Amino acid sequence: MVGSVVVAALLGFATWTFVEYLVHGILSHRFRTFVTPLHAGHHREPRNVFTSVLAWGPLALLFLAVASWVAGVLLGAVYAAALLAGFLHYEWFHWRIHFRRPRTARQRRLRAHHLAHHLRRSRAYHGVTTRFWDRVFGTLDPHWRDDYARVADHPPLQGESNLRAAWDPRAGWALLRSVR
Repeated sequence: MVGSVVVAALLGFATWTFVEYLVHGILSHRFRTFVTPLHAGHHREPRNVFTSVLAWGPLALLFLAVASWVAGVLLGAVYAAALLAGFLHYEWFHWRIHFRRPRTARQRRLRAHHLAHHLRRSRAYHGVTTRFWDRVFGTLDPHWRDDYARVADHPPLQGESNLRAAWDPRAGWALLRSVR
């Protein structure tokens, strides 16, 4: 049973990276969907790095319900919790990319990857926490080394992010109404 729990946790965390790519690369950039205007707002104002609880809360419950139905309550809950942990890691890391200097070589590479998406080629570099899916789906631009070099010294943002607004249902509803 312990092995099944570990596998469910690893699978949930890994699934997040694909969901991240799907939402960012496919639903935000490749096709015009309900996500596109929300993501366009982040491109216009990079301080808006956090997703409203009104967007991810219901989806987390849906993933929990489906995973529990497929794998049982315990493994479904472990899978969904790990998926949520992946999302929370993404939210923190995305904030770090925009507001802090990188501390490690991996952070430098992923920061350059995401800033190259913002500042060089918005139709490429869709992964935030990993470049894996960009390699799989061909959105790691062939000029990535040059693009990374051009954004490497871009200074972190100053001031506050939208963290408080992301947890405020009134702000979330206002944001959702503004994208119609």
